Amino acid sequence: MGELRVRSVLVTGANRGIGLGFVQHLLALPNPPEVVFAACRDPKGQRAQELQKLASKHRSLVIVPLEVTDPASIKAAAASVGEHLKGSGLNLLINNAALLKVNTLDTETLKDMSEVYTTNTISPLLLSQAFLPLLKKAAQGSPGSGLSCSKAAIVNISSSAGSIKEVFLWESEQFVSYRCSKAALNMLTRCQSMGYREHGILCVALHPGWVQTEMGNSVGDKPPVTVDASVAGMLKVLSSLSEKDTGTFLDWEGNAVAW
Repeated sequence: MGELRVRSVLVTGANRGIGLGFVQHLLALPNPPEVVFAACRDPKGQRAQELQKLASKHRSLVIVPLEVTDPASIKAAAASVGEHLKGSGLNLLINNAALLKVNTLDTETLKDMSEVYTTNTISPLLLSQAFLPLLKKAAQGSPGSGLSCSKAAIVNISSSAGSIKEVFLWESEQFVSYRCSKAALNMLTRCQSMGYREHGILCVALHPGWVQTEMGNSVGDKPPVTVDASVAGMLKVLSSLSEKDTGTFLDWEGNAVAW
């Protein structure tokens, strides 16, 4: 199994947690991408300081302003990335930005459910639509007929919390809106895999593990997986994906997760 090799990647929610981890690991690869687009809501704000530091050291890192719940912001980000790529396509879109509200079945609200669903499910749909022309261009410009992340791929960061079969950790945390949004994201991934196969684009949902991030730490006990371990594992998995894996739901170690 080789390392992931891509010319261009865009990561959403890239200013902290798993998103920032992806950016750091991609830049540190022996053969890093020619350009890594790190998208976040407020590139010049306090919460993007780590990204700013990285950008000052890596010319290949481009920070892109993006509010994933705003269609106009998505459109502007796609146009900006397209301009930067100067005719070449985008190989890899990692839909990582997510929102969690720690609500129970009894305390869930219309507002919270709508916000979580918009960020976790609708945004990956809209982002994939907006970047589809660039993904198609990358697929067309890559040799070979199979599917792979080196050619063109949409990676939706999901969660085992969205498994309808298992309903992990229900006793400790219900977070209903988050579970529903991730179950829907898994279905979106399957739909995308069927709709975009003809364009040469691989689509996969990944469970990153229960990770030591701001979100992961907010749900009780200390999570067992570090950001470094999770991201390194996911990049290894991405490097090995092929035609047979499109539309699947895998964890950070490459194991199939129950739907």
